[in-house]
Amino acid sequence: MFYQVLKYIFLGPLLRLLFRPRVEGLEHIPEEGAAILAGNHLSFSDHFLMPMMVPRRVTFLAKSEYFTGSGLKGRLTAAFFKGAGQIPVDRSGGRASEAALRSGLAVLRKGELLGIYPEGTRSPDGRLYRGRTGVAAMALQAHAPVIPCAMVGTFEIQPPGRLVPRIKRVIIKFGPALEFSRFEGMDQERFVLRSVTDEIMYAVMRLSGQEYVDLYASDVKAERSQGIAARLRKSA
Repeated sequence: MFYQVLKYIFLGPLLRLLFRPRVEGLEHIPEEGAAILAGNHLSFSDHFLMPMMVPRRVTFLAKSEYFTGSGLKGRLTAAFFKGAGQIPVDRSGGRASEAALRSGLAVLRKGELLGIYPEGTRSPDGRLYRGRTGVAAMALQAHAPVIPCAMVGTFEIQPPGRLVPRIKRVIIKFGPALEFSRFEGMDQERFVLRSVTDEIMYAVMRLSGQEYVDLYASDVKAERSQGIAARLRKSA
């Protein structure tokens, strides 16, 4: 109920009014049945803009920090994600990754749409980074098609660190479904998972027009943070 109120009465109309999103390729999203919407991740605004423009409900795997924030912004964010039925994911790896995989598969096995950002975190600079293989594992185990999605312009309206987004038009693109039945029974093969993930990321890159970086965004962020910390120590 909360999701429907947000989408059709409050948040959806507001986002359409402010950002005038142009949506391309909605015909590629199946009207029923399980599918994965795999997109680039440029901005916090992506969490709201993309699912509000899709006719069907989209359940996202969202980082657990969104559900436990403090302060006014943190409480409002947590209320939105909980009320909209999104799923918290621990991104620490290991068993946490297995739990995220199970959560995603549960959504798909109910015949629903699952939203996921294969990069695992927001792009630090607007470029497209290497995808994590969880999206491939879920697609193969659930026998679900993957719909590539590209957000265009959301980095400009709300780059990392910006609290209030700029009012500017954005574009949301969906590409033809990617189908991986040729890898039936190979969902435990690491090479296959990497190949499938790279194929998904290539489709996203074609849609978005982003420069591709064959590194994990989280590693790039960590290196930058270490560099900043080192410079601060030197200047202290």
